[in-house]
Amino acid sequence: MTVLYLNLSIVYLFSLLSRYLSTPTSLNPALVKPHKLFVLLAISTLVLVSGLRNNIGDTYYYMHSYREHPMTWDKVFDGKDPGFNILQLLLQQLSSDPQLLLLVTALLTNTLIVITLYKYSRFFELSLYVYITLGYFLVSMNGVRQYLAAAIVFIATKYLLEGKFKRYVLVVLLASTFHQSALILIPIYFIVRRPAWSKVTFILLASSILIVLGFNQFMDLLFTAIEDTQYGDYKSFEGVGANKLRVAVAGVPLLIAYIGREKLKNIFPHSDVIINMSLLGFIFMVISTQNWIFARFTIYFGLYQLVLISWIVLLFREKDRKLVYFGIIVCYFIYFYFEHVLSLNIIYRSNYINL
Repeated sequence: MTVLYLNLSIVYLFSLLSRYLSTPTSLNPALVKPHKLFVLLAISTLVLVSGLRNNIGDTYYYMHSYREHPMTWDKVFDGKDPGFNILQLLLQQLSSDPQLLLLVTALLTNTLIVITLYKYSRFFELSLYVYITLGYFLVSMNGVRQYLAAAIVFIATKYLLEGKFKRYVLVVLLASTFHQSALILIPIYFIVRRPAWSKVTFILLASSILIVLGFNQFMDLLFTAIEDTQYGDYKSFEGVGANKLRVAVAGVPLLIAYIGREKLKNIFPHSDVIINMSLLGFIFMVISTQNWIFARFTIYFGLYQLVLISWIVLLFREKDRKLVYFGIIVCYFIYFYFEHVLSLNIIYRSNYINL
């Protein structure tokens, strides 16, 4: 955990300096542009820690597959996720060392995520801090293909906010070549473009509760629908549900956003889409308490929660903001320790970083 603690500290320090040396934007006085040099240093830290690992989650299987199963053009379209296969094929032309694959995917994933947070977060360092402490950075080292797909879609937030459907769909289609599940974001587009906290919002919340109550029947219907897809094999898996603490952690920022919804709308006009995406992440998290498989969908929506958290500080009275800010720092660090140390007992290993 020493490396992960240092990573958290260094990334937070660089991103904090980037905001202190930031400049206001001309588009929205509430937004600031963090200093690019320190943003680059924060990205570099994330990429090196992620890209130089040799364990965590399914990292071993990616390394084994890269080393033992050379990709050819004949195989690219035989299996699933041809975009990832092409990436692996190109990298194997450069080196047979699987560390290259981990470095490149870490570079792409973290750069796309940080650039988007750079554009839309109010407290940039808070977004990156929560990215790490909430476990998203850790998950990016586990679900490599899906997190890369999520990062590709996340960079298209501009098209989602501006209602440029055709451009958004093109990006989603590109992301789906890395992980087919990204296609779910095409119909999601029409849901999240609606005003936040509308009737649709409460219908979705009520639906998630009904799904939890009638989960067995829901699963039967779902797996009947996807039995001929690459996810049909999940039917045979009898998994436990996600930790309910995660549901609570995901729900608190939304509760605060709801209480301060009018003020948030004034200072952040695009907040409707961000809230709706965060809400969908919360709904999938609620459903995942019955089976962890549904937590995989939160990968696409949880990144928007990082943007939302960076704005809720401003919903409080000015004299209370420092307390709220440091409260977030402390609470998320406690969650980070609980999740990474007590629950998962994460041990970081690398052939290059030994601390």
